[in-house]
Amino acid sequence: MNMEKLVKLGDRSFRLYKSESEILALVRAVAHQINSDYIGRRPLIVPVLNGSFMFASDLMKELMLDCEISFVKVVSYQGTSSNNNATTLIGLNQNIEGRHVIIVEDIVDSGHTLSRILPLLSQMNPASLKVASLLYKPLALRANVKVDYVGLEIPNDFIVGYGLDYDGLGRNLRDIYQAIDELE
Repeated sequence: MNMEKLVKLGDRSFRLYKSESEILALVRAVAHQINSDYIGRRPLIVPVLNGSFMFASDLMKELMLDCEISFVKVVSYQGTSSNNNATTLIGLNQNIEGRHVIIVEDIVDSGHTLSRILPLLSQMNPASLKVASLLYKPLALRANVKVDYVGLEIPNDFIVGYGLDYDGLGRNLRDIYQAIDELE
């Protein structure tokens, strides 16, 4: 008997993709890389809301260096596809000139959100600007952006949970789930 873990959100069904324990192992691996690269520095961690809040929280718990956090918000999703219309960056009230800045994303797929954020932050003259993402969809990438710290590369499937949503639902799930095609 198959006891596959499934959830239904709105009109779509999803099956378990990564458990909470697997996700936390990915977070620890990303934190280990950042801890190694930023010894003796005090980076500013800049999570992009809404999706990155869970990853950012767990990542901060694993960072063993002096660091600060400042959340920013942009809008780039509706339903299951990127709309390529990231809006103005809001929420960063700190001067980042001369600071080491790490943008934290839940997932990088098209790269359009980062392609809007990175130039805005570059204009503020940080000492360095890096990107950390729990998940990365290289096959979906459409913008010329570099992701410096990646928890896991995944196929171009739609996923929810652990901060990721489907029309606002599912962000609170501890695990990550993959959409089940309606034709199955």
